[in-house]
Amino acid sequence: MSNTKLVAQPRSITGSPAARRLRAADHIPGVIYGQGMAPLSLTVERRELRLALSGAAGSNTVLALEIDGTTYPAVIKEMQRHPIKRTVSHIDFLQVNMNEEITVHVPLHITGEAKAVIADGGLVDPSVDTIEVSCTPGNVPNEFVVDISNMHSHEVIRLSDLKMPKGVTALGDPDMPIVTVMVTAAATAAADSGEAPAAGAAPAAE
Repeated sequence: MSNTKLVAQPRSITGSPAARRLRAADHIPGVIYGQGMAPLSLTVERRELRLALSGAAGSNTVLALEIDGTTYPAVIKEMQRHPIKRTVSHIDFLQVNMNEEITVHVPLHITGEAKAVIADGGLVDPSVDTIEVSCTPGNVPNEFVVDISNMHSHEVIRLSDLKMPKGVTALGDPDMPIVTVMVTAAATAAADSGEAPAAGAAPAAE
């Protein structure tokens, strides 16, 4: 079981007025549900939630969620946010079985500098922010990192090119582009004229 402990309090009074009072007191209303259990309404302290999610796994952290002396292995299923402030206004926890696979979205980050692309007046463009995978809670990757140093113009990195850790299966079309190269309008014009593209030119319209 996860050792990232988060203490929650049971919540007996529900509804919008009660939720507003909780948020004003820097608490977040929420619920935990899962196979074989009735949903439980709860509340967590905003600061404690932030600390629990401060590790490398972020919102994919497997939590030991303690409620009234009972500990539930859980992950965050959904976080609703205020449309303007972007603060968390409600949180859904999913009780998990550490031996059963779950579906999660793992952040995708790019690293390196695609010098060949830049020389051709192109831009590297991540097509997605996250990668959807299936795995047991203990095998959830913290992130996927793609090195673009060797990319060239018109090259595409696809989902099938992404190496999956043991026990992790990527979901979706293997041919789905995850990183592409955008060709700028200036680069296209320069290619037609045989001239070198100007640096910093705007991308060509689709």
